Amino acid sequence: MEETSREAVATAVQRVAGMLQRSDQLDKVEQYRRREARKKASVEARLKAAIQSQLDGVRTGLTQLHSALLDVKDIQGSLADVSKDWRQSINTIENLKDVKDAVVQHSQLASAVENLKNIFSVPEIVTETRELIEQAELLQAHRKLMELECSRDDLMYEQYRMDSKNTSDMNLISNYFEDVQGLSDELAKQLWMVLQRSMVTVRRDPTMLVSVVRIIEREEKIDRRMVDRKKQTGFIPPGRPKRWKDKMFEVLEGTVSTRIEGTQSVTREADKMWLVRLLEITRKYVLDDLIVVKNLMVQCFPPHYNTFNRFFSLYHNAVSIRVTELASEDLEANEIVSLLTWVLNTYKSVEMMGHPELRSECDINQLEPLLPQHVVDDLLSKYVKTFTSNITGWLRKALETDKKDWQKETEPEADQDGYYQTTLPAIVFQMFEQNLQVAAQIDGDFKEQVLKLCLKQMNTFLIRYREEAMAYKEEHLRDRQLPQCYVQYMIAIINNCQTFKESINSLKRKYSQSSEPTDSDAAIERTLNEVAKEGCQFLLDEVFLDLEHHLNELLTRKWLTGSHAVDTICVTVEDYFNDFNKIKKPFNQEMTSEALRRVVVEYIKAVMQKRITFKNADERREGAERMIKEADQFKFLFRKLAAGEDTDRLCGAIAAIAEVFKLTDPTLLFLEVTTLVSKYPDIREEHIQALLAVRGDASREMRQMIIGTLSENKIPISLHSDVAWDSQGCRLGAVS
Repeated sequence: MEETSREAVATAVQRVAGMLQRSDQLDKVEQYRRREARKKASVEARLKAAIQSQLDGVRTGLTQLHSALLDVKDIQGSLADVSKDWRQSINTIENLKDVKDAVVQHSQLASAVENLKNIFSVPEIVTETRELIEQAELLQAHRKLMELECSRDDLMYEQYRMDSKNTSDMNLISNYFEDVQGLSDELAKQLWMVLQRSMVTVRRDPTMLVSVVRIIEREEKIDRRMVDRKKQTGFIPPGRPKRWKDKMFEVLEGTVSTRIEGTQSVTREADKMWLVRLLEITRKYVLDDLIVVKNLMVQCFPPHYNTFNRFFSLYHNAVSIRVTELASEDLEANEIVSLLTWVLNTYKSVEMMGHPELRSECDINQLEPLLPQHVVDDLLSKYVKTFTSNITGWLRKALETDKKDWQKETEPEADQDGYYQTTLPAIVFQMFEQNLQVAAQIDGDFKEQVLKLCLKQMNTFLIRYREEAMAYKEEHLRDRQLPQCYVQYMIAIINNCQTFKESINSLKRKYSQSSEPTDSDAAIERTLNEVAKEGCQFLLDEVFLDLEHHLNELLTRKWLTGSHAVDTICVTVEDYFNDFNKIKKPFNQEMTSEALRRVVVEYIKAVMQKRITFKNADERREGAERMIKEADQFKFLFRKLAAGEDTDRLCGAIAAIAEVFKLTDPTLLFLEVTTLVSKYPDIREEHIQALLAVRGDASREMRQMIIGTLSENKIPISLHSDVAWDSQGCRLGAVS
């Protein structure tokens, strides 16, 4: 309290100090005092009111507690009186035991009297019930059966209540009603028979199916009632609960399974398309049955049965079991595809479970997969293994067939643009196309996988194709008269490479979602280019074998005195290139350029081999003019053949050498050689030596002076160049 008082005083002092900080506030001291006094009085009044309210509440609570105490004492007295009266009544209850037994006996007798008529008429009712069952009057038969069971169950229940341990009387009743259980079983058989034929029954006589469902519903109610009574009394009649509703669903499930299993009418031995037929029959049966369920059968069952969804699940499970069995068989590749296509695509399509008439009743996206993923993966793996083996065999067979065509005495066919070709690319890519179309039916990922496999097999096939093309060339070289159409079929082989490229790109655009190059792309491109370039090389080898004799005449005495070697060379090349025009771009362009290069190389080689040495200026002039003329011939020919922009440069090399020979003033020879070296910087020292030797007028000292001067003036003379002229002029470098 003291601490609180001190805090209050300190607060008050601080507050007063705040009010009297200025001198003009002293005039208001009295006003401040009155205001604080009013506040104090107000606070004291609120405190008094609060305390008074608390006191009133305590007073009221004490009054209520006193009243409750009095009530408790009254209740205690009443309980004591009740206890006293209960003790006095025990003896009276024991004296009423005989009355109680009499009541029980009266109840049993009353039940017996009530069922007496039924008891005496049991044999008659049994006979009537059996006849009704045989006549398929199921509702009436069930009504009679219920009467019999009710009489039996009531009698047995009363016996159980009177003396549950008296088994002899209980057996007596059971034996008397022994035919009732047989009638129940007979009726059940009829019910299950109707349910097994429910798809037919609901079309012909839906009332029969409704009657069956009504009977089963009645039995379900009786089952529930009997089970509840057992919980209360411990008694349950024989044969209860029947659980006919559960049995009904078992029968329906068996009916669906039998219907699905019964679709296989043929085997692989009898029909290669057995699986396709089986799956199509299954599709039709399932779709037709579910439409019948939706339009007819749903109306025959109570709504809480959720009939359509139940049947939908039954058919789904039955189909799943069936296709799993099929997947476990030793299926061939085409059968695997048929099964997976049906399972992954057809099943959920509008042709089956996604049919417009069914779509409003169910969500096919909620269906479990027909086949587990590991089974699908195993089937795909098996298909890929089989496909790999098959495609290898198909490609080998296709190549063998194509090789036989290479030996024909007739030219190969030409395409619409006149280019020679064989049927090999079409056959190969028709196989690929068919298998990719099949793979696309399964799913996109598998399609990509098959495409990669096709490209991988294609690369292996092209390596073999290259080997066979080389063997074809070697075979021809052993006897150049055979095969008769060697050139034409080698052109077709080259053209096939371009067709292969175009077909591969077409397949990738059509069947691949990815634009990223695969591992096989570069290898295929490289192999195709090698096959085409080697084919072009083989054809040029064929040309130059025919030109060999004429090329050997160049820069010889015979050539100088008027040989027609170059004329023959040009005519032969042009004649060959009439056939080579059947080669597709870009290979025809490359081949023409290579032919020009080889002609020029052979010509310069003839110079570098020093086949002739000019004896005088007249021979040098005549030889140089002949070289220039022949360079122009080559230029004219290869321009006509569209050899490209290298024509002038390569033919110009012959003219440039001719200028060295044509020079009449030996003192200017150094300048002419310098000009040649500057135009063709990859020329070598031995080449210059050969040129000077062919001139015939350059002494050893002059040759050494020219070479030495070139070196002193640091005019580059190539000594190590991959594209330099070799010792015989076999290569030709670029113009500087």
